[in-house]
Amino acid sequence: MSNTDSEVQEFWNDLVAEAKAIVKKEPVLEDIMNKQVITCSSLDQCLARIISSKLATREVDRQQLFQVCMQAYADDPSLLSFAVADVMAVANRDPASKSVVRILLFLKGPHVLESWRISHWLWGKGRCDLACYIQSRISDVFSVDIHPAARIGKGLMLDHATNIVIGETAVIADTVSMLHDVTLGGTGKEQGDRHPKVGKGVMIGAGAKVLGNIHIGEGAIVGAGSVVLRDVPAHTTVVGVPARVVGRPQMDMPSLDMDQMLSGCKADEAQDQCPAINVKQI
Repeated sequence: MSNTDSEVQEFWNDLVAEAKAIVKKEPVLEDIMNKQVITCSSLDQCLARIISSKLATREVDRQQLFQVCMQAYADDPSLLSFAVADVMAVANRDPASKSVVRILLFLKGPHVLESWRISHWLWGKGRCDLACYIQSRISDVFSVDIHPAARIGKGLMLDHATNIVIGETAVIADTVSMLHDVTLGGTGKEQGDRHPKVGKGVMIGAGAKVLGNIHIGEGAIVGAGSVVLRDVPAHTTVVGVPARVVGRPQMDMPSLDMDQMLSGCKADEAQDQCPAINVKQI
């Protein structure tokens, strides 16, 4: 058994144990814990049940979607390790969410991501119509719109995960944190590679709009409500409309710290505290 397989199995064992403990404390949740966790044979079946229960319609029912998910997990087992990383990202970064069962069963962010990963797998297999159908269902159910062709790494946290939009040619590296109402979009009707590329460890604050084929460098912070139209250098903090450099994050990977106060460099003191940064870089 590989290290990845061991991590997935350990996560699954912990998930089942926690679900059983919840049933003892809260019998009213017994049915959902049994259906979506305890009676499943493994993590892939658990994820397939959750996704299919959320996205099913009368036209494309739960069993059909369940089978599609199971096909994806059988073809690409790395989807399971990505799911574990996504859940643990929330557990490690969100002070309100420490229970892996609550994160996986009750939070919108993981539901969006793991559903999207199925649509991305379908897109890669040339099954673009079904991929777009799942994209549509994710939008309808969760108010999040992520194109199936986008590329997203592991350990992404979508905090609150409402009104997030990620375009077709967007690329998001591992270990990124993104809050609600973020857009990674284009700037008009241009064709081709037209969406942002987000580096590892980046944190993007609530309501930020990052537009065009631009790069957000590794370890950067995009402050809440900012509009970013140009490249952001690695390990810098940008805020404003249009966004400008105001300092440097205190951590190499601010996505892990989730500091929304931009500690270490206040905007009105940026030139005194961070004189080495050239605001013309973006």
